[in-house]
Amino acid sequence: MSDRVTVAIEDGIADVRLSRPEKMNALDPAMFVGLSEAGKQLMDDPSLRAVVLSGEGKAFSAGLDFMSFQGLASKEDGEKAEKTPGLLENAGTPHTTFAQYAAWVWNQVPVPVIGAIHGVAFGGGIQIALATDIRFATPDARFSVMEIKWGLIPDMTGTQTLRHLVPLDVAKELTFTGRVLSGTEAAELGLVTHLSENPHADAFELAREIAGRSPSAIRAGKRLLDRTWNVSPDEGLRLEAEIQRSLIGRPNQVEAVKANIEKRAPQFDDPE
Repeated sequence: MSDRVTVAIEDGIADVRLSRPEKMNALDPAMFVGLSEAGKQLMDDPSLRAVVLSGEGKAFSAGLDFMSFQGLASKEDGEKAEKTPGLLENAGTPHTTFAQYAAWVWNQVPVPVIGAIHGVAFGGGIQIALATDIRFATPDARFSVMEIKWGLIPDMTGTQTLRHLVPLDVAKELTFTGRVLSGTEAAELGLVTHLSENPHADAFELAREIAGRSPSAIRAGKRLLDRTWNVSPDEGLRLEAEIQRSLIGRPNQVEAVKANIEKRAPQFDDPE
């Protein structure tokens, strides 16, 4: 795995950190690879209960490191170019580009992913943050859909996440202007779930609470909400009943009931 992203797992909680603090965790090719590989690794871990995603140093992420890609394009090292896909090449899935997958993979991890945001989350940085399920941020954090500054549009899944969080007119204003929001304003708009003076610690407190619940029900809840948010009521109710049937009477559901009745901590199995 790329050294741009670190992963440490303890008690089922993955502490994932963007680790390029000297560049405010700006996104270079190695960072894109690291994010994608870390997410894919965690997807396949049945012992995983929750993820906390944060940035080392002074920022969550300052966004795309244009110089690193210009430098890469100017090299005549064909082998290096072959190993590092272009940002708009397909990766992860047939319909996801290399750049998109580095953010979207966190939406696809089957357990809750909690973002802990401080400093700046600009451009690609805000799009990675918005791909998490729940976000803690400091009041003085700064957010911006900054691609318009470079004559571009948000292309790291921001259009797909923004539409679930803010009205269309707000998404358009943020995209058209690239204006910088404080953490406080981001929370008022719905981009941030909780304001916190210590988002990493508070994110971990929530992760530990989630880790104490039935992992089968937690994964099912995330899957259900993601799949039904924009479907018809008939389809949503059908999926709700289908997923509930897959939980009732299974070992983790039975253990949740027993633990509550016996007033003890539950002992859950890893989901199959």
